[in-house]
Amino acid sequence: MVHTILDFFIPWIWFFFLVATLYDFVRTTWQHGIWVAIKRLFSVKILLPFLLIFSLSILKASIVFIYPQEVGVVVSMISKKGVREEPFHAGLHAIVPLLESVVIYPIYWQTYTMSSRPMEGEKLGDDSIITRTADGQEVIIDCSFVFVIEPENVIKLHINWQERYIEDFIRPLIRATTRTYISQYTVGEVNSHKRGEIKAGLEQTLINVTQNSGIIFQKFFLRNIAFTAAYAESVEKKQMAEQGIIQKEYEAKQIENLAKGEAARITIKASAEAEAILIKAKAEAEARLIKAKAEAKALRLIEKVVENSPDILTYNYIDKLSPNIKAMLLPNNAPLILPLPRLESDKIPPYEEEISPKPEFATESSSP
Repeated sequence: MVHTILDFFIPWIWFFFLVATLYDFVRTTWQHGIWVAIKRLFSVKILLPFLLIFSLSILKASIVFIYPQEVGVVVSMISKKGVREEPFHAGLHAIVPLLESVVIYPIYWQTYTMSSRPMEGEKLGDDSIITRTADGQEVIIDCSFVFVIEPENVIKLHINWQERYIEDFIRPLIRATTRTYISQYTVGEVNSHKRGEIKAGLEQTLINVTQNSGIIFQKFFLRNIAFTAAYAESVEKKQMAEQGIIQKEYEAKQIENLAKGEAARITIKASAEAEAILIKAKAEAEARLIKAKAEAKALRLIEKVVENSPDILTYNYIDKLSPNIKAMLLPNNAPLILPLPRLESDKIPPYEEEISPKPEFATESSSP
């Protein structure tokens, strides 16, 4: 906070002091001459404000504030190696004005992107990585590299690369590592499920290369892999051919499934019909058996009744005759009952005599 206030006010203080001093110098020269004006510059009225402002400037130059997301490397003219052995971490620090300076490095996560799209990467225009596979095919890769500066090794990073660590270290490292690693795979492998394996291998390689360099590697993203127009066209044709084969196989499978379904339907229908016939035959056989048992039982009952009442047969016979018979001839000791022809003619008198069904009570009888 103090450093920020001093940064804001000291330039303005110097500006007003110089303007006031110049005005006083010109006015004194006009009134009393140049020598009086020069002598006045070394008066207490001028020197005291000058020393005060100079002290504030020295205080500002000797105080350095490091933000939490930063780390500072102290370049020192009074140190043996030209830098202090320990970096400045977050907080307020003091340095020797004019003899020491602080170079600030960010320690938050940074992302460096190389892309074929003009406004997507760190550089304008096409900044993608063009490499070749093991079978000589050209591959265009868009990628991103996520990293952070290691505070404990920031002095080593400063000595080796200074503020050029992105352009001169990270960028060439990514491009060279990607080209080397992609060249171990064929274009078919790059354009297959092995893409994840390639990404993991690149990550591990970059981790190994950046160890103890002052850069901590975090993540490598394969944003896009593009191929030449000729290869893309051949892949498209191959995919279309494979799709046609798959379509034919699907149609054949569908026909096979339909045939199996029809066969299963016919089998089920035939089985159902056969089972229905068996059930019907079994039911008819059981019905005949039950009917036969009932008829047998009925015959046994009739047999018992006939044994006890022999005339019951005659009665039943008469009962079953046609209702059109008006008169009957009952021969003695004969089971037959015959209609009288004369009673059926048109000359039948108005009086009709009903014949009792019992043989012993009949009104007419004649010998055959």
